[in-house]
Amino acid sequence: MSNVTRLQNAISEAGIPAIVITSLPSVNWLTGFTGSFGLAVVTARSGVFITDSRYTIQAGEQCRDLPSKSFKNPTNVVDFLHEQLKELGVNQLAFDQNNVTVAQHSRWSETFSGVELTPTDDPIEKLRQFKTAQEVALVQKCCRVTDEALELLIDLLRPGVTELQLLWDLQDFLRLHGATLAFDPIIVSGERTARPHGDPSEKTIEKGEFVTFDIGARIDGYCSDITRTVVMGPATDRQREVYEHLLKAQVACIDAMRPGANGKDVDALARSILDEKDLGQYFGHGLGHGLGALVHDTGRLSPIIDQKIEVGQIWTIEPGVYIEGFGGMRIEDDIVITEREPHVLTTFPKQLIEVSC
Repeated sequence: MSNVTRLQNAISEAGIPAIVITSLPSVNWLTGFTGSFGLAVVTARSGVFITDSRYTIQAGEQCRDLPSKSFKNPTNVVDFLHEQLKELGVNQLAFDQNNVTVAQHSRWSETFSGVELTPTDDPIEKLRQFKTAQEVALVQKCCRVTDEALELLIDLLRPGVTELQLLWDLQDFLRLHGATLAFDPIIVSGERTARPHGDPSEKTIEKGEFVTFDIGARIDGYCSDITRTVVMGPATDRQREVYEHLLKAQVACIDAMRPGANGKDVDALARSILDEKDLGQYFGHGLGHGLGALVHDTGRLSPIIDQKIEVGQIWTIEPGVYIEGFGGMRIEDDIVITEREPHVLTTFPKQLIEVSC
């Protein structure tokens, strides 16, 4: 079943006669188009992809299952979209209320005579949670490259190297392996590891410190997202105690990600295990997020969101402990939900690594 058909089925079930898709990640999922500008109108039985003259040839090559049309100066996108709505016979149009701006809506209201505009959530946000076998394979490919990158980075660890030097080495490695950065990497050391999203700096890495790597590769439009924390030299008793309890929580949460589970409950499981050692207070973010064409793809594992766990979803599982003045640590894997136990796509070891200095 094509993604266009999946969307048509979804809007039919929701009683939506037509919808305009404006979010580029959703447009890409729907059509295969990878350019920087485009939108799609989909009805229960037809639809059209719209872009401008910069992408006429590209859209013709990439768009699947929808005809593509482009406009050029002096025509503007609002007038061209109106023409397509008239051709499709659309008189009621749903739009993504989280993506269309107030200014866009105002122009559409002024221009689309005879068309009722209806705000809704983008139904593709939900559909994108369920990955095909091909999508899973692409994410797994990204994970393999990232696992290899972690091996390189840990081999390069030594006192005196800077966080930024490791970033540059990572960038070179990914280029050589046909990948790009999936996001701005987090490479932090020492007390800076207490910053969950710290940027690499000119700080030198010293013996006895934690070093956290949160990195990901992008290949063929899909992403990985992996975090490991290591210690430079022998770990102290406190470092080992905190790390091993965090690992206990992370492993338990992966095992709990079964079809029918609620993401809120799995997040709570992480916090309850950390609280056994009074560490839950140092875990401030959510347990994980969806992963795919975006690093933070649709879906969240959080204390405040009911999230049904279903077959075909890909999630990150990434509890962390961040103690100011002591340091922090995070362990993150990418998993795909199967009918039985979750399948872990990331293979880099998770036992605490004590780097020889």
